[in-house]
Amino acid sequence: MTDSKEKPSCCSVSRNQLTFTPFEKQEQLAPKTEQLAKQDMIYVQGGEFLMGTDDQEGFPSDGEGPVRSVSVAPFYIDPCAVTNLQFKEFVEATGYVTEAENFGWSFVFHLFVPETGVKILGSTQQTPWWLAVEGASWCAPEGAGSGIEDRLDHPAIHISWNDALAYCEWAGKRLPTEAEWEFAARGGLVQKRYPWGDELKPEGKHMCNIWQGKFPQKNNASDGFIGTAPVKSFEPNGYGLYQMSGNVWEWCSDWFHPTFHVNGPRVNPVGPQSGTSRVMRGGSYLCHKSYCNRYRIAARSKNTPDSSAGNMGFRCAADA
Repeated sequence: MTDSKEKPSCCSVSRNQLTFTPFEKQEQLAPKTEQLAKQDMIYVQGGEFLMGTDDQEGFPSDGEGPVRSVSVAPFYIDPCAVTNLQFKEFVEATGYVTEAENFGWSFVFHLFVPETGVKILGSTQQTPWWLAVEGASWCAPEGAGSGIEDRLDHPAIHISWNDALAYCEWAGKRLPTEAEWEFAARGGLVQKRYPWGDELKPEGKHMCNIWQGKFPQKNNASDGFIGTAPVKSFEPNGYGLYQMSGNVWEWCSDWFHPTFHVNGPRVNPVGPQSGTSRVMRGGSYLCHKSYCNRYRIAARSKNTPDSSAGNMGFRCAADA
């Protein structure tokens, strides 16, 4: 069995892990609009906080530690991940075509793939529970025949980093830096494991949408959800932010590096200047303590900017 400190993220999968050459996407940028009002965003005062963790449950190889003092300037952040309804409005206003649609496929978790009516293009050796399904995208989450009409208040999924950036530009916003994301996720708490404290289920109460059962075969859904949940399904943290743990992975603006931060900037850090993968935070409905365990605040993951899957979304930030 793989050592717990070396386990890959079971709920993160990249396009470049497939053995065939995918569609070469065309460069496409969504047009910008005027700066949108920030009345629906949460103002975060910013300040100094202890970022990262030395928790024994952490993954040092991901660069979760060491704990260091970091300062961020005031900023705004969305209370929730961008929903299907919001992304639909963006697409209708701009005609934007996501990378999943351009490639012609995206990754769908095996339990959600219909037995008939869809074409499976392949899977990955590292994470065989992810299947590349033809036609899967934000508006057809499980491929041909699926839709989002009954999930408009769920987070938009099958969203690549490039897609998220295009939405942010249209909305007059931006993606949060990794430091901003963690500052916001902590909600004023100091070095707690989760946005609400150190106990996963205080008094037996579910606080986030993650996997329960035996991964990847059986999800007991004791938190009420097998896949994505509506964005306000659980209590917000101390800053009024919903589901900073679980539900969907959220893109950050930073390039990922496992050690850059050790000697990197401590004031408004933005990560390295280049890289191959972007940072993702928060975990998803597929995270489970027995394997991934990346729904903790300090946990990190990464993916290539063109990758998309059925548990990858985002929320926006903005300058204050």
